[in-house]
Amino acid sequence: MSLSDNQKISYLLFIIFLLIYMMTFLTNFLILLLVLTCAHLHTPMYFFLGNLAFLDMSYSSVTAPRMLRHLATQHWSISFPECIAQMFFVIYFGTSEAFLLSSMSYDRYVAICRPLHYSQVMSWGTCTQMVSLVWSSAFFAPFMYIFFLRRLTFCGPNFIHNFFCDLPHLLQISCSDTSINVLVVIVVNLAMGPSDFYVRPCPYVRIFRTVFKIRSSDGKRKAFSTCTSHLIVVFVYYASITFIYLVPNTSNLLTLNQVVTVIYALITPLLNPLIYSLRNKDLKVALRRTLHIDGTRRST
Repeated sequence: MSLSDNQKISYLLFIIFLLIYMMTFLTNFLILLLVLTCAHLHTPMYFFLGNLAFLDMSYSSVTAPRMLRHLATQHWSISFPECIAQMFFVIYFGTSEAFLLSSMSYDRYVAICRPLHYSQVMSWGTCTQMVSLVWSSAFFAPFMYIFFLRRLTFCGPNFIHNFFCDLPHLLQISCSDTSINVLVVIVVNLAMGPSDFYVRPCPYVRIFRTVFKIRSSDGKRKAFSTCTSHLIVVFVYYASITFIYLVPNTSNLLTLNQVVTVIYALITPLLNPLIYSLRNKDLKVALRRTLHIDGTRRST
């Protein structure tokens, strides 16, 4: 479905979303480049942050280019194979980000609650295994959804109330009985969800307990500063995704749902690098050194 029936508004949205997509891609690419090239960023925290930047680049690239094409041409259509492919990568990258955020929360837990054992617990071998598990296990959900989606027929309405293909919208327009597909979604969420929801909050419960035991206010501030950025990213991610998938998609909330979907698909991948880079001194120093504007280098 078109975001706007007004051609002038569509062209205005095209310019706005093009700028957002370009900023998203460039900022995440810059963080990824800094993590790869700067030696002092070769730590577990930035290893995870580099993977998050790559995920945000990939996720926005699945939805934004085609939406920009639709806005420019006013031709809002997509073939069924392309729709399935887009749905697969939307779910895959979204699931990967959820798992990666859980891994990052565990990294922050070890850094604050077990600082003396941090280098031993979060070794490069452990970090590589965690990230490999994130990227590989995320295939399970979209693979299962598409495998059972093959049994459905689509012969009736072909209008998706969104600007990209996602599983709930495809199930809504199917002519077949989708009860088995809904059951598969429930089973997959029950299989993958509890571990993810358990891993994510538990580290922060222990982090808060540890921080509150610190007597000095300066110590508490430094401890909280190491995980504040991650908490903001987690909140923005799950607040938007909860509204999209748990709030009923009624006609009264259709416009609001589209707005939140735009925030989730386009704005959130841009916010992540901004939140981390604006609050992170190491990234600022690495950026200044890369751009040759470091004070020490300038004085020489």
